[in-house]
Amino acid sequence: MRIATIVVSVLVGLILLFASVTYFLFMFGVIPPPSTDGMSDAVMKWNAGAEATVYLMPLVKVLELLCGIFFVTRSYVALANLVILPISVNAFLFHAFLAPETIAMAALLFIGNLFLIYAYRDRYKVLFTRK
Repeated sequence: MRIATIVVSVLVGLILLFASVTYFLFMFGVIPPPSTDGMSDAVMKWNAGAEATVYLMPLVKVLELLCGIFFVTRSYVALANLVILPISVNAFLFHAFLAPETIAMAALLFIGNLFLIYAYRDRYKVLFTRK
């Protein structure tokens, strides 16, 4: 279980680092943005809405970057699990409903997040105990 936890932690961390670093490279014009060819209208509308908020995507990507670093370095993994859980749930649901052909990475992230929450379940017991 220990080796599986290390492998999953590093894999989830690398996925998060890749997603966040590429976003910032697009944002700062270092690499060209991905093509919108083949994107459905629903995905285009969701992207336009997320971009219209101005703060949402940069916030999500900063959290992904921080959590990715925590997962790869294996420090604060229990905290990173809780911080990234709403993002991984949203990514999974986004792909399940709007872009099912690209669900693989989101599913891997979500399943890895759930596995790590299970692996670190002893650290969360204090959150669910009554005084």
